[in-house]
Amino acid sequence: MTDPRLTDPDFLMRTNRVAHEGMPPMDKAAPATSYFEFWPSWKFYTPLSFYIAWLSLRYGGITLPTVVNPYFDNGGVVGESKIKILDLISSGRAKQYVAPYVSLVRYDFDTTLYNAVQEMSDNNIQFPVVAKPDNGCRGMGVQPVFNEEDLKAYIKDFPRNEILILQTLVDWEGEGGVFYVRHPNEEKGEVISLTLKYFPYVTGDGKSTLKQLIENDERAGQLKHIYLPRHKHRWDLVLKDGQDFRIAFTGSHSRGTIFKNGNEFITEKMRDLFDDMTKEIPEFYFGRIDVRFKDMSDLETGKNLKILEINGATGEVTHVWDSKNTLMSAYKDLAAQYKLLYQIGAKNKKRGFKPDSLLSLLKEYRAYKKLIDQYPMTK
Repeated sequence: MTDPRLTDPDFLMRTNRVAHEGMPPMDKAAPATSYFEFWPSWKFYTPLSFYIAWLSLRYGGITLPTVVNPYFDNGGVVGESKIKILDLISSGRAKQYVAPYVSLVRYDFDTTLYNAVQEMSDNNIQFPVVAKPDNGCRGMGVQPVFNEEDLKAYIKDFPRNEILILQTLVDWEGEGGVFYVRHPNEEKGEVISLTLKYFPYVTGDGKSTLKQLIENDERAGQLKHIYLPRHKHRWDLVLKDGQDFRIAFTGSHSRGTIFKNGNEFITEKMRDLFDDMTKEIPEFYFGRIDVRFKDMSDLETGKNLKILEINGATGEVTHVWDSKNTLMSAYKDLAAQYKLLYQIGAKNKKRGFKPDSLLSLLKEYRAYKKLIDQYPMTK
């Protein structure tokens, strides 16, 4: 039977849950943000673009990343289908780790709603679910959907003729990004990064409104342009003294979730688990597996572990966004990731896989940028 709390749209934001349960405690002495953490993309990535240009010359082509995962759309550079990637895990042991999902095209409203309800029923998927675009990144357009009324609202705001995903909501506080790399000529792969994602909370004092708590919080106050719009209907809510309130649902750094470096927790058992898991994805060599888990030990055993999605060529080693990180350390880790990206792409090209043209990538990027502005608000 479904937990009745999960039919309540405010449940994920309430505190009849333990904040960060199953996760290592955060360092309270760490700065709220790093000084570069929320720089504009152009400012942060411009120095790295020169290194990418050098890698393109060194390994033989700027579009080599499009064959780093030959079965992904353009290797996972831009506009890749989340569904196509998850569908690659069609059998074997890895299938048990994928959070159940269905997908459908957004036609006219009534048809789409009927198809959504029918698909969920046929696949034994119950509310709550997570609704998200098939073509999207950085948490864009992701919302929790607790009932049919929420589903109607999401479909109403979703762009026509585009694919949306409804995935079982995995209600664990633990979320992580596991970055896996394997060279095509090697038997064993490696987990090169573990990002631990902490959903942000504010704590009530019995007097301040939610709006005031967000504005006055050392970190949330710097991101109030992200948090306040999604809680506009709760701005005047006064939390009890000591009551925690979760202010973000989506495990995306750009959408307000806190990222911490978890590399110290990478173990051989974890490497073996994800090595076995990813080998059941045809021609997968490079990318980040985003997972939810109940406890840190699940990253070694897989006991209470669910895959949410898999990111390819442009996935990042997101531990670089830890507030304790330095700019030089972030650049060093990203540069190492990019070198692996081009090395693997070059090896796959030699194996006979043909990289996409730069023109086709630019067309995909323009289409993607036009599309993401039409998605529903992220929560």
